[in-house]
Amino acid sequence: MGMSDCLTIIVLWEVALSELGWGRHYIAVEPTHFRVDYVINPYMDPAVQPDGPTAWRQWHEMVATLRGLGATVDVLAQRSDAPDMVYAMNLGLGVVRDTGDRHVVMSHMRYPERRMESRSAQPWFAERGFTTSYVGRDGVGAHLEAGDAFAWGDALVVGYGPRTEELALKHLASDLGVRVRGMRIAHPGMYHLDLAFCPLDDRRAMVCPSALDEASAQALLALVPEPLVLTEEEALTTFCANSVVVGHTVVMPACPDRVRAQLEEWGFEVVVVDVSEFHKGGGSIRCLTNPVDVTIGRDLPAVAGGAVVLPPE
Repeated sequence: MGMSDCLTIIVLWEVALSELGWGRHYIAVEPTHFRVDYVINPYMDPAVQPDGPTAWRQWHEMVATLRGLGATVDVLAQRSDAPDMVYAMNLGLGVVRDTGDRHVVMSHMRYPERRMESRSAQPWFAERGFTTSYVGRDGVGAHLEAGDAFAWGDALVVGYGPRTEELALKHLASDLGVRVRGMRIAHPGMYHLDLAFCPLDDRRAMVCPSALDEASAQALLALVPEPLVLTEEEALTTFCANSVVVGHTVVMPACPDRVRAQLEEWGFEVVVVDVSEFHKGGGSIRCLTNPVDVTIGRDLPAVAGGAVVLPPE
């Protein structure tokens, strides 16, 4: 074996080590009843309805793309009275406990228009071997929406404010036995953290500091050794942070030239899938998919009793 072969093996090994451990098993909801019936975010307008056949085609293309990359995508049926259920990211926070058991902390939606979603999702998860728990339910207790939570570094990074309440962070930490780092969301157009934060590998993430208050923005940037900092315009007009990563492929709804250049320089492949019909409801590719393979002990350190770290006031 020559020196060049050895260097190639070393480089490939380093790339493999840096990949996210999670992001290869997703839950999604087929958009049988997707529409805009009410207004709970700045993107929604009942006068501007998604085109059903186009949305159907876009969703199936997204699922086919993920499966083509080697990811598993399990599909739930959509309730006819739950038009937002297609945004599966917010059904619950799925993890694999350090015992090997699969578990979902069910979301407790801020708005009552979405709370019926968990009444269908919880039995679906239970029938497939997931244990489930709640931080609140049916309007009682803390609100939690799983689009605010990401495994990153030494903690579960959780945005709070518009949808997830600060009290939910304590419940999550103790329920899962992990460290939770809270980040205060301050932007009405980036009401979930998944519109402003996208982990790429163990050192890099897309981050839009404009989504957070100053202390939280500084805290989040300090956590990421190599951030790809998004402008407010990039995040809001392209939904580019609302992407998913399978290995070293980033599946994106759109990709500004500057962002693409940086991703490709880092060695990522960018695959753009048009899901613009779903932007009318305020979500994109991350919102439409829910990873359930985050593993405690691999992707999240176990912390006895849990711990919560908040940004300074």
